[in-house]
Amino acid sequence: MYIPHYYKNENLEEVKAFLKKNSFGILVNQVDGKPWATHIPMELETNMAGEDALVGHISKANQQWKAFTDNAEVLCIFNGPHAYVSSSWYQEEEVPTWNYIAVHIYGKLTVLDEGATMKALHRLVDKYEQRSENPISLHDMSPKTLRQVKGVVGFQVKINEIQAAYKLSQTRPEDHASIIKHLKERGVTATEIARHIKKQSNFKQND
Repeated sequence: MYIPHYYKNENLEEVKAFLKKNSFGILVNQVDGKPWATHIPMELETNMAGEDALVGHISKANQQWKAFTDNAEVLCIFNGPHAYVSSSWYQEEEVPTWNYIAVHIYGKLTVLDEGATMKALHRLVDKYEQRSENPISLHDMSPKTLRQVKGVVGFQVKINEIQAAYKLSQTRPEDHASIIKHLKERGVTATEIARHIKKQSNFKQND
């Protein structure tokens, strides 16, 4: 994707932390010559070769999987918080803008066998059940229920390239205090953007 240099985040550890926290993304490939996209969780993991990879699954009712040829290149898109930024918050006249965090990952897709898919489903459920009041486990479910794994296609995407855009008003440091103040008054998503602006602003001040 197009990322002006001042919005490009090349801190790999920070981007990985973002992916682990924001694992619900969009898987994009080509189906019969047309772009096809599915919204699904894709977990950042380390594969058997010690490489970074995304692991996920889709329903066999979704024809996207029929274009899953081994080593096919796919695009995985992850969106973070975003917020409208009014230029009325600036000291000088300027057009308004939009702040956001987005990560694009390009990689080679490999289809997982049923056993590997089931293991990935166990890891997925265990991760997100941790905060449940009464957490469930696939280990406690009947073989009949778990046969639903036959209705999904598991996959792994070996990561070849990560593009991370953190557009956080980096070009207007003199207005950060005002931007943060107004964003915090606008709700949860805007407040999250304000937190990121403050974080990167403090980092630069301490650098």
